[in-house]
Amino acid sequence: MITTEHLCKSYKVAKRNAGMKEACKALFRREVEIIPALSDVSFTIEDGEMVGYIGPNGAGKSSTIKILSGILTPESGSCFVDGYIPWKNRKEHVRRIGVVFGQRTQLWWDVPVIDSFELLKDIYSISPQEYRNNMEELTQLLHLQELLKMPTRQLSLGQRMRCEIAASLLHSPKILFLDEPTIGLDAVSKLAVREFILRLNQTHKTTVILTTHDMQDIEALTKRIILIGRGRVLMDGTLEDMRELAAVHGTVSELPSEETKQMPVDGAAIRQTVPIVHAGLEAGQGDKSLERIVAALYQKLDIV
Repeated sequence: MITTEHLCKSYKVAKRNAGMKEACKALFRREVEIIPALSDVSFTIEDGEMVGYIGPNGAGKSSTIKILSGILTPESGSCFVDGYIPWKNRKEHVRRIGVVFGQRTQLWWDVPVIDSFELLKDIYSISPQEYRNNMEELTQLLHLQELLKMPTRQLSLGQRMRCEIAASLLHSPKILFLDEPTIGLDAVSKLAVREFILRLNQTHKTTVILTTHDMQDIEALTKRIILIGRGRVLMDGTLEDMRELAAVHGTVSELPSEETKQMPVDGAAIRQTVPIVHAGLEAGQGDKSLERIVAALYQKLDIV
């Protein structure tokens, strides 16, 4: 179980204007701005649950993942992951979790992927039998047969992400943190990653926390969503709950005004009176996207 209560975290960001004069001034007195990343974040995630953790850039998603994985220490609040405080019990904690950062790598750049896996085996003290079993399963499910002997730097982004996921699961973690695992992937690679994550959760009951900007990932993988914005939890519910909050309300009304068109037929001008229809849309996107609504209007109305 993962439990967080009233987590708060902020960063100090140094700022200065452009120019040599400003650079010299910054050597002696630096302007610092305090930016809050998390403000009173609380939630609970049960064992075996798969949760989508979503929000705009800078909302605090990655900061939360880093606190849950023990990389960052919060300024206040409490956090327990499977009974451990991540930043205090780091050695015991990291043996039970796997982390995939879409924009960072844990594989060594210039050596074959299998060498990185062997090194991770020693770091996590994985038994030979467990390592063989996990390697066979991960190689088959993620289709890594042709990739293990290649240096990481020669892999495509989709190939590297599959290897990254395998590296995070070699030690059989109970909890998997995925921070934008499908960023930059093509459609085929995304489908492969989604299928594997679903199978992992269903087969091994692995708890998965997924942060992403791709709502198709959320729809395909998770039933529960935690929406965060400006460091605060804005919503904790299902995808249907979020759709109801952002439902589209469409109104179509006929106005009394008219437009007259002239249609030339055999040299004679025939006047045709056409009622002007006004269509208005309110609120944000929900069950029907804006594009679908506009397309439906075009099919039913003669839009000028």
